[in-house]
Amino acid sequence: MKKVLMAAMGGTLAGVVATTQFVGPLVAQESARSTNVYEQLDLFGDIFERIRAQYVEEVDSAELIEAAIDGMLTSLDPHSSYLSPNDAADMRVQTRGEFGGLGIEVTQEDGFVKVVSPIDGTPAESAGIEAGDFITHVDSDSVLGLTLDEAVDMMRGPVGSEIIITVVREGEPEPFDVSIIRDTIKLTAVRTRLQGDAVVLRVTTFNDQTYPNLEEGLAEQVAEAGGMENVEGIVLDLRNNPGGLLNQAIRVSDAFLDKGEIVSTRGRQPEDGDRYNATPGDLAEGKPIVVLINGGSASASEIVAGALQDHRRAIVVGTKSFGKGSVQTVMPLRGEGAMRLTTSRYYTPSGRSIQSLGVSPDIVVEQPRRAEVTEEEEDNGFSRSEADLRGSLDNDSLTEDEIQQIEADRAKAEAAAALREEDYQLAYAIDILKGLTALAPSED
Repeated sequence: MKKVLMAAMGGTLAGVVATTQFVGPLVAQESARSTNVYEQLDLFGDIFERIRAQYVEEVDSAELIEAAIDGMLTSLDPHSSYLSPNDAADMRVQTRGEFGGLGIEVTQEDGFVKVVSPIDGTPAESAGIEAGDFITHVDSDSVLGLTLDEAVDMMRGPVGSEIIITVVREGEPEPFDVSIIRDTIKLTAVRTRLQGDAVVLRVTTFNDQTYPNLEEGLAEQVAEAGGMENVEGIVLDLRNNPGGLLNQAIRVSDAFLDKGEIVSTRGRQPEDGDRYNATPGDLAEGKPIVVLINGGSASASEIVAGALQDHRRAIVVGTKSFGKGSVQTVMPLRGEGAMRLTTSRYYTPSGRSIQSLGVSPDIVVEQPRRAEVTEEEEDNGFSRSEADLRGSLDNDSLTEDEIQQIEADRAKAEAAAALREEDYQLAYAIDILKGLTALAPSED
């Protein structure tokens, strides 16, 4: 700090002669600016005292000031806000991965609460809440005109209690009510599984557990497959992932990149910017990667998708992401409260900002709504082949091992077909990995 201050003083002194003619106007401007600020602060004090003395009901001075602070911050953008001591404590708990609530990440748009994404395995997801839903009422009380924090407070309550939220959804002609039972939300940051010969890494959030979970889960699935040589590739599923910690997004991106920039941030001042670069090492050992995104993929998810896309390390599949390209810094305040302030924008390695634009997938794949299957359709779902015919000839040109291999391949294909009914986007991603593996040069 001393070095910076001294350098600034030296620069000022060196320019005294050259800038003498501008000193008067500059001082006058600064003085006018300060006077205007003090006048506004005096105005605030006058209003505060009038409210305390003349409002129809007695008001709590501390609550009034907190509301003024929150109003000042929320006027900047949807992501800046004041965190009361309780809210700050809740946020610290959430980053560790366990908290009480509904299990939805929300923002504010046009005065209403907009769902960024439901969290996997939570009451909100079980109740059918979807990314892009608007919440207009909580227990019949309108949220219009409330701050985001006030609306969120309305949705909080004891574990096991019921809440009725009114939802407006695109494609639905009328708003509808959804009943949700509050529960303790235990976030598993990364769920891993083998789907055929592909490893699926389902990343639900970016908290302190994310990278350790991903590294451990990937190693377990590779071991189960019998080694990386038996793995076709990796599906990194970031759908409905609302984001979280910047450092975790960087670590996840770095896990699959050997070199190059991951993300850069640029603040108000040039010196406030940072660049984050990848370090040698690729957990996937060069295997192809498909990243799945949708409208519920936001913030840290978009950093990962954008980095892997720009470096051509992964094919991004799905639908356009949410488009939150800003970084918030949580600053502790006196009294154990905190301020969440937007301090910079982030940029992908190619220098693009995704603010309000989102990450566009390389291949757009919509997730069709699951259609209900009738009993008649289930009854007609059988098929017949030559082998089912009485007296059909056996195939004597194949060995028993070859027949078993064909049957195993058929079982994989049938499992893939079943997956298309369950999760079309994921099935599409795995099909891409199969295609890339089939086109890969032979090691022989």
